[in-house]
Amino acid sequence: MVDCNSGASIAQRIATLRQRVPASVRLIAVSKYISPEMMRQAYAAGIRDFGENRIQEAQAKRGELADLTDITWHFIGHLQANKVRAALETFDWIHTVDSLKLAQRLQALIPAVQNSPKLLLQVKLRPDPQKYGWTISELTAALPELDQLTELNIQGLMTILPLGLTPAEQLLVFQELHNLAETWQHQAWQHLSFQELSMGMSSDYPFALQAQTTMIRLGQVIFGPRSIP
Repeated sequence: MVDCNSGASIAQRIATLRQRVPASVRLIAVSKYISPEMMRQAYAAGIRDFGENRIQEAQAKRGELADLTDITWHFIGHLQANKVRAALETFDWIHTVDSLKLAQRLQALIPAVQNSPKLLLQVKLRPDPQKYGWTISELTAALPELDQLTELNIQGLMTILPLGLTPAEQLLVFQELHNLAETWQHQAWQHLSFQELSMGMSSDYPFALQAQTTMIRLGQVIFGPRSIP
């Protein structure tokens, strides 16, 4: 694993990651509280995907980095209903669709905004009061209705691990999400796809890679310890 506390530069950390992460896996740099200047360093080292938790912060950064026209912007925070329009206007991907009500709100606003980001359904595979997401039973029951929301561009699943899991448990949860996506991908949906998996953060991404994720979301291992305002 990359040592985020070392004196390595952002470019050096990214170069080390590139040696360990398959080229087929999308490397998302989590840039919450990271300055645009540091994001430019990551961009210069080849990063094109940036993940933000807060819409207003992302909007400001999009303005400051407007000359970098090939950035893909990912929303990875909890999306409140009153922020859906702003999220649709700001992001290319939304990883955190965590309820049918939120999906219906997206369905209603996409035609007006005229932008349809790629969406991931956030799944909570273990009880955790600190995390949002569908349980497997909730999402299983909602899938037929989600399949009727024709404005939505649903591409797969996302999860965040609860704290306190052993390494073996972390790997098991990621494998469960992979198996769930495999099962649903082979069903006869009209508008749903489960080809994408967003799982793995700085502390657990090697296990996500073992479980064949297609995206990892890395903050500290790219930017080092961050200063929180």
